[in-house]
Amino acid sequence: METKKIFVINGGQIFGHSGGRFNNTIFNATINFFKNQPGFEIRSTDINDVYDPATEVENYVWADVIIYHTPIWWFQVPNGLKKYIDEVFTEGHQKGIYRSDGRSSANPNINYGTGGSLHGKKYMVTSSWNAPATAFTLPGEFFNERSADDGVLFGFHRMNAFTGMTPLEGIHFHDVEKNADIVNDMNSYQEHLTKTFINQKQENESLSNSYN
Repeated sequence: METKKIFVINGGQIFGHSGGRFNNTIFNATINFFKNQPGFEIRSTDINDVYDPATEVENYVWADVIIYHTPIWWFQVPNGLKKYIDEVFTEGHQKGIYRSDGRSSANPNINYGTGGSLHGKKYMVTSSWNAPATAFTLPGEFFNERSADDGVLFGFHRMNAFTGMTPLEGIHFHDVEKNADIVNDMNSYQEHLTKTFINQKQENESLSNSYN
């Protein structure tokens, strides 16, 4: 059985009135999910803890899949997660995350964003919002019918594309401050992990065996 390596990052920063509890719950659920499944190795980082950027680069290079857990603060990821990314990706220049911006001096107008070193790897994002899901879908509501991935998280997705990674379907948790339903959210998340990793893994193994 092929082993898949998973690197999980908890971006649920503890700051101000936010204790990061929801994302910490999701983070721990992810770790426990993979620990209880055969065929997975897991590493994890909590951005609230002291970390070594060089070690974090090695985690990115080691992993087959990176899973980010982040709340959305003022329509961006928390400053602690942004600081983590700035430090780790800078450390990863020509050390496994990216080589350059992909352009050449001969024609600097093309190929921007093609200098990543993490091709073949995938990433997944979970995000948590005070905004209800309807704020993204109803005409006239705040996000103008634009999804989280195509709106606030667009830059985050392009950041990962810059490294060469491709996305797995993520999951977004809404209304977590005023109308949280932790039980339902956790059930939905477990189903999402099963569909994304276990069912897909079984399908890939079945397909591989059919050619052997």
